Amino acid sequence: MEVVLPRGIRTSPHTPCENGDVAGELEPGSVIVNTEVQTTGKVAILVGGGPAPGINGVISAATIRCLTEGRVVLGIEQGFKWIMQGDVSRVRPLTIEEVSRLHFRGGSILKTARGRLRVVHVPKTIDNDLDLPAGVSTFGFQTARDLGARIVANILEDARTTSRWFLVVAMGRKAGHLALGIGKAAGATLTLIPEEFPERPLWLQKVADILAGAIIKRLSNGREDGVAVLAEGIAEVMDPQELTALGSVKRDEHGHIELADLDVGEVLKEEVLTRLTAYGLAPKIRVKDLGFELRCTDPIPYDMEYCRDLGYCAADCLLNGGTAVMVAVVNGRFSPIPFDQILDPVTKRTRVRMVDVESESYRIARRYMIRLGPEDFERDERAAACAAVVGLTPSKFRERFGYVVEHETPKEG
Repeated sequence: MEVVLPRGIRTSPHTPCENGDVAGELEPGSVIVNTEVQTTGKVAILVGGGPAPGINGVISAATIRCLTEGRVVLGIEQGFKWIMQGDVSRVRPLTIEEVSRLHFRGGSILKTARGRLRVVHVPKTIDNDLDLPAGVSTFGFQTARDLGARIVANILEDARTTSRWFLVVAMGRKAGHLALGIGKAAGATLTLIPEEFPERPLWLQKVADILAGAIIKRLSNGREDGVAVLAEGIAEVMDPQELTALGSVKRDEHGHIELADLDVGEVLKEEVLTRLTAYGLAPKIRVKDLGFELRCTDPIPYDMEYCRDLGYCAADCLLNGGTAVMVAVVNGRFSPIPFDQILDPVTKRTRVRMVDVESESYRIARRYMIRLGPEDFERDERAAACAAVVGLTPSKFRERFGYVVEHETPKEG
């Protein structure tokens, strides 16, 4: 989310436009508050980018904060789409009566669209991948994780009841926070995120072998069911030639691969089935895409409270002359982060916060996953049990699947 200061005030360390604002691509998922407090006493709010739970809460908090200061608050529908063309017909006043209970609702009463402007951000994305201080989440993430975990919990029960596997592909273009948060909270059989693979490009074969290995290990323990949560960003780090094999690769207006149009789950399903049928196995596998239904759900109390804090702080920052910062709340206190501390000097975009695979939190998540690990190859009884499932000798099994755990540390116990 972003907050725009009055015209004529430089809002970023980057090159300003003639009118004093700064040109630049609006980051996906932004709420913008444009105040002309020096001349008109008016505040305008608009939303840009993709939805996330809590947008309405920020609109509500910012509106109420500004109205109590005697400002006129205007809501601009569909982001910059119309006002960039000089069309102000989608601009309307916002009132306390309209917004006071708005924080309970998902979606955006002002709708959303993308545009070009860079000013003050409020951290909105269900991907949780903005470069905020450690332990500080983006708004919408906790709600998306909550709903995603409840959906996966239901899928786990369906998998157990029907003796089948599900591949659940979760949103997260660059980082695996959402997939890991959902998988860990729900107790999925395993979760795969791009951060766990240091090699580039990542080969489709390796991902398919990890999934096939998890099914084999599960079968060795007498279970035919399981749920694997996959971050969609895995496709982002795969070899482009392999991506082409997934079908016609489309890109959006920003040059990003349209991951939603790539049947990553289906391709992995077919690759896994090809491997396992060669060993006489015929597991039932289904694919579930998990993403868009998470973006406009009603926010949970965490995000309701968090977004009220963010909206208030954003408006307060503006009213007190603040500019060119990311709004963050750390340990209950407003902690503005200057743009130049969060922008990548090469891409000029916000730096991406990746999952720290060396953290205790990630190690705990991995500890509870059921997938092939070094111990399954180093301990003869485990290697023999897995090898028996596919009709191989332990040595042949090690030769075939051992490479997927080359750089891992054995689990204890």
